[in-house]
Amino acid sequence: MLKVALEAVSTWTIPLLLAGIPLLALARRVKVYPVFLEGAKAGFETGVRVIPPLVAVFVLLAMLRASGAMEAAASALAPLTTALGIPPSVLPLVLVKPLSGGAAQGVVSDILRTDGADSFAGRLASVLAGSTETTFYVIAVYMGAAGVTRQRHAVAAGLLADLAGVVAAVVVCRLVFAR
Repeated sequence: MLKVALEAVSTWTIPLLLAGIPLLALARRVKVYPVFLEGAKAGFETGVRVIPPLVAVFVLLAMLRASGAMEAAASALAPLTTALGIPPSVLPLVLVKPLSGGAAQGVVSDILRTDGADSFAGRLASVLAGSTETTFYVIAVYMGAAGVTRQRHAVAAGLLADLAGVVAAVVVCRLVFAR
């Protein structure tokens, strides 16, 4: 019974919202099309404001990967992270996740392909992918859209939250998926 109800809700939610919101607006005598155009214009302006910081994040990531700095940092930190219980193959994920979610998904895919989905590294990478945020991307996009220019404390707080996510993921994976 519950399954049937959930399937009905999941099937009809979007169509009802797509039809219901304009109908509600019409019932309230809101001129739907002009309001839609106004919102679209504001969305486009926000998109234009966000493009420069977004391009900066992608260029930085590309430079780090192309220069070999990402691999060098992973190699330099490998002895420390191995002692902390983070397999060397997972370290690039820890380094790239704050910059780009797409690049992080690529790293997770590589880890799953090389180490296996049921390996400790594969499981840790999967948990890490959901435990940390794309801090610099979020700051570039959302703070850029809001016009925030003083981001110093937000960067520190975001990176500290990422570190907490990494530590929590390692601890939980060690407890749940002990070798």
